Amino acid sequence: MKKNQLILGAIVLAALIALGFYGQHKHPFDFHAFGEQFKRADWQRIGIGVLCIYVGYLCRAARWALLIKPNKKVGIFSLTDTQVIGFTGVALIGRVADLTRPYLISKKTGLPLSTQLAVWIVERLFDAGAMALIFSSVILLSPPGALPHPEVFRKVAFWGLAGTVAGALFLAAIRLAGGAVATFFEKTLGVLSKKLAAAVGEKIRGFRAGLNTLRTLTDFVLTLGISLAMWGLITVAYVETVRAFVASPPLASVTLPQVMVLLGSSGVASTIQLPVVGWFTQIGIVASVLVQLLGVDPESATACAATILGVTFLSIVPVGLIWAWAGNISLRKVAAESEQAGESAKPDIEEPSRA
Repeated sequence: MKKNQLILGAIVLAALIALGFYGQHKHPFDFHAFGEQFKRADWQRIGIGVLCIYVGYLCRAARWALLIKPNKKVGIFSLTDTQVIGFTGVALIGRVADLTRPYLISKKTGLPLSTQLAVWIVERLFDAGAMALIFSSVILLSPPGALPHPEVFRKVAFWGLAGTVAGALFLAAIRLAGGAVATFFEKTLGVLSKKLAAAVGEKIRGFRAGLNTLRTLTDFVLTLGISLAMWGLITVAYVETVRAFVASPPLASVTLPQVMVLLGSSGVASTIQLPVVGWFTQIGIVASVLVQLLGVDPESATACAATILGVTFLSIVPVGLIWAWAGNISLRKVAAESEQAGESAKPDIEEPSRA
């Protein structure tokens, strides 16, 4: 891990500890009530949530297999181990392990890392688009009174949907004329900064390389369908996990629009993914949303937020560790190697060969 990441982690940890002591002094936390929430929870619902997340990893594997099909055909679920190990690395080590998945897939399939980095970019774009579509659709179609300050959430949903459409059009332009788009931005931004212009041009060509994996409309529709199915499963996992806390009426009766706000806030919190420390940051942010949005007491909100993290993010860790052990894979070593390889690898801007 880099020195600046360690420093940032230490600062965030110190801030969390200070906030914890301050909060305990101002509003003492009832640990007995906190424990009671777990005792009275419906663990069958939590189990359903975990199952949805596990099936979601199969969707991730199938999607990646589809995206590399122009270069190499692999079994639809044959990359599941790389997905699980990769996300286990992110959960335990932090965002420094983000490139573990493309690195492991490159090793497993024999394809250049540059092509897998391009696929990784496309995967991220489909994730963002699918989540935005589901979030915006649910919020915009929600009945009156489903959320406090509905005008604010509807505005966010509208702009999210508009941004998704604009992004799709922009990507279509890159797919059809990526070189021309990159050159346009390089010339336009070059007036301000040649370094910035070169960086933007390189990113656009990287996007173009990834989008080359979608050769036909059928490939695009299948990839989008898998992405929507996966995020649908994640949404169900959130719903089941929150409603599992039957001792808290606001949680037990949570609505889909309210869950979408939780999912969005959790997604924002997950960007601060420092080793272990990031877990508590995410729990704190989601718990705060539950308190403010649903009027849930702090103990119930914290128990629910911790369980959401466990179900949606940490539940895969035991399987990932077993898989890594069976494959003689060191997560720290692979994370370091993938980060170093990612810095030197550039997305291949050439047209991928057909397998």
